[in-house]
Amino acid sequence: MGEEGFGKAPLLIKVPDQPDEEIVRTGTQWSATAHIITAVIGSGVLSLAWSVGQLGWVGGPISLVAFAWVTTVQSSLLADCYKSPDPEHGPIRNRSYMEAVKLNLGERSLWVCGFFQQTGLFGCAVAYTLTAATSMR
Repeated sequence: MGEEGFGKAPLLIKVPDQPDEEIVRTGTQWSATAHIITAVIGSGVLSLAWSVGQLGWVGGPISLVAFAWVTTVQSSLLADCYKSPDPEHGPIRNRSYMEAVKLNLGERSLWVCGFFQQTGLFGCAVAYTLTAATSMR
């Protein structure tokens, strides 16, 4: 059923507008684990007990489970968008989240997503600055 050429097509094909640099992976299982732990725990672990205490015994655990669910869905979506099938060029590896958005959703969604991404980064920078200043005080 149309599987004569199966296994003969390359898994990744260069797209003309992408740079010719090769992807060199230097990470290990340990570095991946360290990055995951750092991303999950982060600096939020310092205020986690206070936040859960403010929400109470019911609201605190419910919010933790809700945020864990959002993180799981986000990670699953990012993993699904890592390689995108392209009927013209074959499978394409998206090197960033923004490349995946542009390829799958288009140019307008790229601008909207980029705006929200940059706004979130700015908000995190302000929050870290305020937290550091308060801690030093």
